[in-house]
Amino acid sequence: MPTLNLSFEVKKNIDVAFDYLTDMQKFAFVHPVISKIESLGKNRYMVYETLKWGFIPFSFRYLATMEQNKTEKTVVFRATVFKWTRIDMKFVLRSHHRFTTIEEEIQFNSPLPIAGIMKRVFKAQHETLFKNINAL
Repeated sequence: MPTLNLSFEVKKNIDVAFDYLTDMQKFAFVHPVISKIESLGKNRYMVYETLKWGFIPFSFRYLATMEQNKTEKTVVFRATVFKWTRIDMKFVLRSHHRFTTIEEEIQFNSPLPIAGIMKRVFKAQHETLFKNINAL
């Protein structure tokens, strides 16, 4: 299964950074392509995204789950997009004084040869995601 490992530092304390990853309204607000997240109960969500292919917007939605461990400061998202591609994202947060380091592991499972494209898209999106959290 193709994996992408990323690391980010945000200039927020760990509790604030954790809150932006676990409060789905805040997460949607800072995410560059998610327009809305609806709670379906029991840590299940309907996620609405709009990507741009050139100048053409492409909107879609998918089911996702989110698990969090407040003590260990970990967050895991799981989603299946277009019934073909399963995406598992794990965030591990570590405190460094007033800053937070976020280690991220994203796994892609798809019968389609799209892992390379997905890695580039997620890397760019999550760089923007954490820049947006820093800007608040």
